[in-house]
Amino acid sequence: MADEGHPWCAALLDRTMRPLYPVRRIVIPEARGAVLEVGVGTGLNLGLYRDIEHLVAIDPDPHMLRRAEPRAAGLSFPVELRQVGAEILPFAAKRFDTVVVTFTLCTIPHPEQALAEMHRVLKPGGRLLFAEHTRSTQALLARVQDALTPAWRWLGGGCHLNRAVSDLIRGGGFALAECVPVWGERWTLLPVYRGAAVKREHSDATERES
Repeated sequence: MADEGHPWCAALLDRTMRPLYPVRRIVIPEARGAVLEVGVGTGLNLGLYRDIEHLVAIDPDPHMLRRAEPRAAGLSFPVELRQVGAEILPFAAKRFDTVVVTFTLCTIPHPEQALAEMHRVLKPGGRLLFAEHTRSTQALLARVQDALTPAWRWLGGGCHLNRAVSDLIRGGGFALAECVPVWGERWTLLPVYRGAAVKREHSDATERES
């Protein structure tokens, strides 16, 4: 894969994402079995996994992965870091028990395709665990998010302020089991929700084996 991203962006995100660590501590320990983390970034989640068999963690940015490598060392379970984008996952259908995505759906160029792939690689009854910022439920703030998103994308490495995460997850074939705000969202342009979604079954004929 071609080299993507920039070292300075990886360093900046490593610092700016640290204040969101508390919500990660709620979401990540819920993972079980064989786990795929989509958008591992600099590896801020890695030390929070508990009762899992092994972890495959992907990111398209090699500079992010280089920062994640030391955080993956010495953990009590096998970790495989791979430079892979989310829209075409190089894994067989029904391989993973859990898929984890935190503060990543905002940046994926084609989130609908990525979620369809996450659905494909999950086992029947598998769970998608997430923590993401989303489109505001307040009409005025949502319009402000729309107006700011073009500039925000340029400054934030492709991040969209205005994606409705719960709608995207449901559209990817998941049933939301939990979706709760992390803090009050009434006056913020960055409302954060955490939750879990369960894979809904559909015809295996639509699933691509890899």
